[in-house]
Amino acid sequence: MRRLDRNVSVEDFRQLARRRLPKSVFEFVDGGAGQELTLLDNRAGFERIRLLPRVLTDVSRPDLTTTLWSKTYPTPLVISPMGSCALVRPGADVAIATAAAARGIPYTLSTMATTGIGRMARAVQGPLWFQLYVLKDFDFNRRLVRQAEEFGYSALVVTVDLQTGGKREKDLRNGISIPLRPSPRHLIEGIAHPGWSLRLLRDGFPQFENVRGYLGDTSAGLTIAARVGRNLHAGFDWNDFRTIRDWWKGPLIVKGVLHPGDAAGLIAEGADGIWVSNHGGRQLDGAVSSIDAITTVRDAVGGRVPILIDSAIRTGMDVIKAKARGAAVAAIGRAALFGAVEGRAGVERVLDVLLDEIATGLKLCGVPSFQQVGSDLISPALAG
Repeated sequence: MRRLDRNVSVEDFRQLARRRLPKSVFEFVDGGAGQELTLLDNRAGFERIRLLPRVLTDVSRPDLTTTLWSKTYPTPLVISPMGSCALVRPGADVAIATAAAARGIPYTLSTMATTGIGRMARAVQGPLWFQLYVLKDFDFNRRLVRQAEEFGYSALVVTVDLQTGGKREKDLRNGISIPLRPSPRHLIEGIAHPGWSLRLLRDGFPQFENVRGYLGDTSAGLTIAARVGRNLHAGFDWNDFRTIRDWWKGPLIVKGVLHPGDAAGLIAEGADGIWVSNHGGRQLDGAVSSIDAITTVRDAVGGRVPILIDSAIRTGMDVIKAKARGAAVAAIGRAALFGAVEGRAGVERVLDVLLDEIATGLKLCGVPSFQQVGSDLISPALAG
């Protein structure tokens, strides 16, 4: 068994994934839209922030708990919704979810997951959220939401920043699609990565389990983004949101918000949480970074509902910086998927690295509790 403890950062796991996966698959996971301007600025936004720590405080027992809707969670992490995880490793969705559940971390199942709503609920004993891509067929949307409710998912995450699929140039060049249709290039890459290939052949090519039969023709050779995009409801508007709000009685989080006016309007229409996200730089290239957008969203929200954030969170210090800017919790996607290259054990190692970094960061910042992190922790020259 490989010594996973030699991987001491998310970046170590990213480099491991680069070695273990075919180039086309790694670039699908790691890449972004267009020229990848937003993808790069997501990281740069975190790296620009400098902290102003305090001293002579008792930080001997750092408290990582956080509260959402009167419920206390042991960590400030959430797993972002991710489609196509099984391209990395068969069963990656369940591996990530079970590793998260063991740490009390909510797992968000994507509409485009390669594990179905029911199967995930049966496999995981922990907090589960369901993420809805609003598809053209509202009856189908309703069935998905009802199924999530029946299987005990505790929150609904409605994604609003995917009116169409973004142009991912690497995927277009690499020909990555689901169902995967191997080309000579893919076969050559597969031969160079026999472990990945054997697992895929043994377990079968992944499918979008929640939308089987809905996406139509599977022989068109479309990229994943394009195939999903042509089934999205580009006309999704405020009236449609009100309809979905009426469907769901529990906490409803809106994901993909960058504009403060949208955040305020969504709260007025019943949103219980605002998830600041630019889809990890995978959709609108040139969009503002999530960490830069959160300050005006925070001001618009005014503490009425919790704010979540994703996009390029790679370290525990990123999580602390996000809290200082106004996020109640931080969501990770790629970081967990990099770990999934080594199965559940790899995901566990990634999560433990991040949680240890958060605890160490709190100590070195002189803050005893994650919930006590505030804007005063950011150097005034960079406070937003």
